[in-house]
Amino acid sequence: MPKKKKKAGKKEIHVVNIVVSTSLEHDIPLEKMAATLSNTEYNPEQFPGLVLRIKEPKTSALIFSSGKVVCTGARSMDKVEESIKKIIKSLEKINIKIKIKPVISIQNIVASGSVGMDLNLNDLVMKLPNTEYEPEQFPGLVFKLPGTRATFLLFSNGKIVCTGTKSEKEVHESLDKLIEVLKKAKGMKR
Repeated sequence: MPKKKKKAGKKEIHVVNIVVSTSLEHDIPLEKMAATLSNTEYNPEQFPGLVLRIKEPKTSALIFSSGKVVCTGARSMDKVEESIKKIIKSLEKINIKIKIKPVISIQNIVASGSVGMDLNLNDLVMKLPNTEYEPEQFPGLVFKLPGTRATFLLFSNGKIVCTGTKSEKEVHESLDKLIEVLKKAKGMKR
């Protein structure tokens, strides 16, 4: 039976995690929070922040006594805002009233997807700058895309993970730039 020629797939990318920080501009009694709320972990000898797990949307927040918050796990900014509102609501249960609308700052966006083509990682590591590839340690090639904040994990099947960006627009622009670089590298002679 003849081998079917594999069609080139399509490029795609989806946000899988947004990491944000904010300040509630209010001191938070972490011990009281840990004692009152069931979905928390607090071990001050090991880490100064309290972990609050939110079921819906499925996120986690690190809350510090200063009122600083780092929230992770959301896949959209709507879900980030929903999570921050739930944190504020849980604080009301211990009589902490947050009167401000917290300013949310994106620290990092992680996205995964595909470039729509198979990749020869051994070839790419020779042709591209800013790469790390140790197949005995890990099957992906790490590529810091020049001129951007984006760092990509590239796999031979064309699957990718992008990290380091701070907006969904930046994720898509970085993917387009990556594909240009990969196409140029495929045409280059070693």
